[in-house]
Amino acid sequence: MKVRAVEFIALSVPLGTGKAYGMSKSLAAGRQSTLVRLTLEDGTAGYGEAWGMPAVNKAYLPFLSGYLEGCDVFDIEHAFGRILARHYHFGLQNGMMHAISGIDVAAKDAQGKLLGLSVARLLGGQRLRHVPIYASGGYMTQTPAADYRPQIERMAEAGHKAVKIKIGLSPASDEERMGIAREVLGDDVEILADINTNYTYDIALEAMERLKPFRPGWIEEPLCPQDLDGYGRLRARASLPIAAGEALYTVHDFKRLVECGGADILQPDLSLCGGFWQGRKIAELAHASHLRLSPHVWGGAVGLAAALHYIASLPVFPHADNIPKPVLLEYDLGDNPLRTELLKSPIIVEGGCIAVPEGPGLGIEIDEEAVARYAVD
Repeated sequence: MKVRAVEFIALSVPLGTGKAYGMSKSLAAGRQSTLVRLTLEDGTAGYGEAWGMPAVNKAYLPFLSGYLEGCDVFDIEHAFGRILARHYHFGLQNGMMHAISGIDVAAKDAQGKLLGLSVARLLGGQRLRHVPIYASGGYMTQTPAADYRPQIERMAEAGHKAVKIKIGLSPASDEERMGIAREVLGDDVEILADINTNYTYDIALEAMERLKPFRPGWIEEPLCPQDLDGYGRLRARASLPIAAGEALYTVHDFKRLVECGGADILQPDLSLCGGFWQGRKIAELAHASHLRLSPHVWGGAVGLAAALHYIASLPVFPHADNIPKPVLLEYDLGDNPLRTELLKSPIIVEGGCIAVPEGPGLGIEIDEEAVARYAVD
């Protein structure tokens, strides 16, 4: 079945005055994403999501469509490989890979609909029906002193068993924020901490030493993604697990991180790393390297659904019946209508888990009224 057309729909939601939130490096005043619709000759439509600035993604569409329109949807990964091989001067860490990522997710959704299979089964078999989550919150805001503790208290009230907080302003601030989180959440909640690449090696090492008494489950992105030597040195000295990978593209980037011994947990984002096409290779790299994996998700509902199917398809080796630390899905607690309103049946958390959407493909149905509400030129 051949691809008839690929469309990119730019989506944007401003958060409003005083509602910006984010990380150590910056705050976000809105949420945006690119919804990908891939239509086959018989009218079957698959949906994906691409990271980054929608205008940049849309600029790549005419170029990519020349390769993809008329391509059999089951052969689309070969088309991607041809694009990267022929246009190697473009590089990989750019909007073209964002666009390819969203197109690949849409193609897998369409394949599943044609075959009557879930994407998880297409990727290697659906092991899970429910995926455990960690709640991603504790954001930086415009008034952090007033806003931080209430965010953590809401996490405690919701009963989340694993959470992630934002740190990275300074080692002293990290210690204070982690101390508040541990005080409010108690000893039994796993607390993950995200620096968002704001430190150099020496500062990261100091911060990790300060945080050790609070037993964080991992320290995420302590260094910038280009500092592979720093990641290797830091992991050799640190006594806390290191997670990284949300800003890495294709299995080649992840291979370099693994080879330098820089991480304990790999974090591919399917909306930028190369979709399921590269995500599957990254999972195999983690498997062969005996490393944990936890995909990064900070987008809309389609990206969240894709991550659910991805996790549901992953093997648990070297574990068997007893899994000490299951793969967790990142569930963003920030205000985001592109996550909560884009589907006719929203993806919701129940009992610390999310049910993998049932049905062929991604198992989701796009709410076209919501798309029209948030679409921008």
